[in-house]
Amino acid sequence: MKQFLITPSASKRLIAIGLANHPCIRTAIKNGTVVIVAGTTNGYLAEEVLKAHNIADDFSRKRFFRGIILPPTKTVTAEGRLANESKFPGDVIITKGVWQKGKTIADVVDTLREGDVILKGANALDLTRKQAAILIGHPKAGTIGLALPAIVGRRVKLIIPVGLEKRVNGDLNALAEKINAPGVGGYRLMPVSGEVFTELDAIKVLTGATAELIAAGGVCGAEGSVWLAVTGTEEQEGYAEKLYSHISCEPAFATDYL
Repeated sequence: MKQFLITPSASKRLIAIGLANHPCIRTAIKNGTVVIVAGTTNGYLAEEVLKAHNIADDFSRKRFFRGIILPPTKTVTAEGRLANESKFPGDVIITKGVWQKGKTIADVVDTLREGDVILKGANALDLTRKQAAILIGHPKAGTIGLALPAIVGRRVKLIIPVGLEKRVNGDLNALAEKINAPGVGGYRLMPVSGEVFTELDAIKVLTGATAELIAAGGVCGAEGSVWLAVTGTEEQEGYAEKLYSHISCEPAFATDYL
């Protein structure tokens, strides 16, 4: 067994590397459309997908998000958005191997069909049930509200990249019922059905080893970190060590991205 401390930024990179050659994504990039909805984790994913498929090398994660959670010292709107969104670059839309620069999910959602893929991050993870949920600040349920007609109505695949730092206790449906009730203030919560993909899945895909969450936390830049125990053959654990050496020094989310 090997143990690894994974910071939130390293987790995002790990998830992105694990998903970059997902079979459904690979097929949709060649024959259909992949929609990577803007978000901090999905910024890493967009980098890895575009690089892995030799589509573009000029993507920037700067401002690749809509809503964002910041400490109280930073100012966002009631919907969790920055006051100035003029630098928002759009989502990453890839159709038959071509990056449709500047477009958003709103521009393409009505054309999506079975075989296409939407990747959307989440804010809450029930690891036991492998279920995810999204905080909602927009009165029309934001980008997940746009995506649901394609996901449910036309069987477009939803993949949910989400880090273990976002794990919560309890049934997300029950939590949503509480905070979505009339008269309750603050954000709403939308549980969504899709393929939840965490650091544990990434390690399995990339090394063949099994990873378990055994502890969490830290200070001085390790806040939100997770301790993972990785078990496999000697060869698999060796792959995991090499992978860890690649992601372990991933820098924290840069303040100049704001």
